[in-house]
Amino acid sequence: MRRVGTDEWSGLAMLVVAVAVAGPGLFGAVETTIPQGWWIALFVLFMLSLLAAVAGRTSRLYRSGVFALAVVTSWAVVLSAPRAGLLPVLLVLTAAVSAYVVPIPAGLIVVGLNTLVIAILTARVAGSPTDATVVIGFYLLIQLATLLSSVTLLREQRMRRELAEAHVELQAASIRLSESARTAERLRISRELHDLIGHQLTVLTLELETARHLDGAPARAHVERADLVARELLGNVRATVGQLRTESPDLEQALRQMARDLPGLDVSIDVSPGVRVDEEKSAAFVRATQEIVTNTIRHADACELWISVTADDRVTVLDARDDGRGARNPVLGNGLRGLSERFQALGGDLTVDGADGFRVIARVPAS
Repeated sequence: MRRVGTDEWSGLAMLVVAVAVAGPGLFGAVETTIPQGWWIALFVLFMLSLLAAVAGRTSRLYRSGVFALAVVTSWAVVLSAPRAGLLPVLLVLTAAVSAYVVPIPAGLIVVGLNTLVIAILTARVAGSPTDATVVIGFYLLIQLATLLSSVTLLREQRMRRELAEAHVELQAASIRLSESARTAERLRISRELHDLIGHQLTVLTLELETARHLDGAPARAHVERADLVARELLGNVRATVGQLRTESPDLEQALRQMARDLPGLDVSIDVSPGVRVDEEKSAAFVRATQEIVTNTIRHADACELWISVTADDRVTVLDARDDGRGARNPVLGNGLRGLSERFQALGGDLTVDGADGFRVIARVPAS
C-alpha cells in the first residue's frame, strides 16, 4: 500500500486551511460583491491552480503559470468578500507556496503585491488608519515568516537528500574498495601457492617419476606411493587456487551496508539463499542498487524501497520498487542508461516501470 508523500500532505494541509477560512463565504454567511456562485467558482479555481503548482513533476513553466493564476484568483476572492474575516490567509498560502515554485525574489514580489491587496481591502473595511496599519503589518509579517519558513524547509530537505546521496556514494565506494582489496589478496595468495608450493610439488613429482625407473622393487613401491601422495597434494593446491580466484562475494551484506541508515527512506533488502554470483555480476548489482537508491531519494518522494535478489537455473534477478510517485512514461537518465548497457554486456537486461511507484528489474544469466 502506497504511503502519502510530502507533496500530498502539503496539498491536504493547504486544502483544509483554505476551506476553513473561506467557509463563511462558501456557506453564504458573509456577503460577496459578486454572485455567490461566481465567488465559489473563483475559490475553486484558486485551489485547483495552487494545488497544481505544488503537485507532480510538471515543467517549471507550467507550474509558474498555474501559480500566477492562483495568485490573481486569490486577489479576486479576497477583494470580492471584504468582510470575510480571515480570508486574507489565502494570500499567506500563496506566499508560502511561492518558495516551491519561483525564486525567492519573485516570492518577495508576490508578498509585496499581496500586501497591496490587503491594504486596499483594509482601506475599505477598517475603522481607523491605526487598525488598517496593524492589519497590514500583521499580514506582511505572517507572509514573510511563512515564505522564509518554506525556504528553510526546502533547504533542509535538499541537505537531507544530499546527505543521503553522499551516504550511498560513500557506502558504495567502501564496498568497491573492500572487494578490490579482497580480490587483490586472493590473487596474491593464489600466486604464492602456485609459484612456491605448486612448483615444489611439480619438481617432487618429476623427481619421483625419475626414481620410479630405478632398480629395486621395494623402493619402487614406496616411490609410487609417494608419487601418488604428491600428485594428490598438487591437485589440492590447484583446487584451492581455483577456489580463491572464484570465491563469490557476500552480495547481501554489501547491499545491506549500502542501504542502511538512510534518513527519510526505509530500504528492505532480501537476497535468496540460492543466489551465487561472480565478482563482475556482484559489482553490477551493487552499482544498480546504488543508482536505484540515489534516484529514489532524489526523485521519487518515497518512504519505502524494497529490493530483492532471486535466482534459478537460468537467471539471477534484482527487483527494486518504491512507494513513490512513479512516472507514467519513464525516461532513462544517464545513470540508468549506463546500467542498462552494463547488464547487456553481461548478457542480461534492465527494465523500468513507473505505473505504481517506480520499479527497476535487472537480470543476468545464472553463474
